[in-house]
Amino acid sequence: MILAVPVQPPCDNRAVKVAVTGASGLVGSVLVPALAAGGHEVVRLVRRDPSAGEIFWDPPLGTIDSAALEGIDAAIHLSGATIGRRWTAARKKEIRASRLESTALLAETVASLEPRPRALVCAGAVGIYGDRGDEVLTEESEIGTGFLADVCVAWEAAAEPARAAGIRVVGFRHGIVLSRAGGALPRMLTPFRLGVGGRVGNGKQWWSWVAADDVAAAYLFALEHQDLAGAVNLTSPNPVTNTRFTTALGRALGRPTVVPVPALAVRTLFGEMGESALLEGQRVLPARLLDEGFAFRYADLETALPRALERT
Repeated sequence: MILAVPVQPPCDNRAVKVAVTGASGLVGSVLVPALAAGGHEVVRLVRRDPSAGEIFWDPPLGTIDSAALEGIDAAIHLSGATIGRRWTAARKKEIRASRLESTALLAETVASLEPRPRALVCAGAVGIYGDRGDEVLTEESEIGTGFLADVCVAWEAAAEPARAAGIRVVGFRHGIVLSRAGGALPRMLTPFRLGVGGRVGNGKQWWSWVAADDVAAAYLFALEHQDLAGAVNLTSPNPVTNTRFTTALGRALGRPTVVPVPALAVRTLFGEMGESALLEGQRVLPARLLDEGFAFRYADLETALPRALERT
């Protein structure tokens, strides 16, 4: 069972109405219960016939029920096609379009509302920095190159209509989210539990990760803190190499980690996706969150992994 993150009421210490896209996804499955536990009203944007507490939208068609959004205090945008499959030309087009179309539609819509919501908080990714080796990266670091970096740059830029309308926009750059709801961790468990898990490639690539509970808390923090705007790294302050990550996971499961996955196998099985997502890395620090006083509950992998595994 997912436990709600203790929160302080956002936006002037009062219950607020928040529209959330991607509410059933990796981050949304943790964040929505946390919002509800704080007494806030959540309305979900869905691409099917809406039920109570839901609003219809269809980003590829540019359709959204803007009238139903009137009166929201904030919007949180989490939707986007998964990157965790082999990238064909069609898949890459879907990854890009799902992020840009949905962000642009939501940003343009909230900019047109009267009154306008106070904040738009959007998901993004540390992939914006590209493959950077051992370089320590903060929000002040230069943007990287490659497919994911290019998508992330355009993804963040798509929120400009809201920013131009005077809405405070926060663009979170997520690391690997440790959660039972999806993402990398569930996919790693079977080989590790069978005792055939191990480092990927040479294991020297940096994996910037973050506990699911801290992700939910950071989104709530962003709603509360009116001075927080722009790009914000959402990663643990303690990124680790792939070797350390896999060793810690094996230890948490009580299994050996002596079977490495060769880089050639990754490239053969997963192509460009495997190269970018598994063999490349970023050593990212959440400088702005720390400067604003955000406290991570699970800052160390040795405490974060058992917490994630108990819910997996």
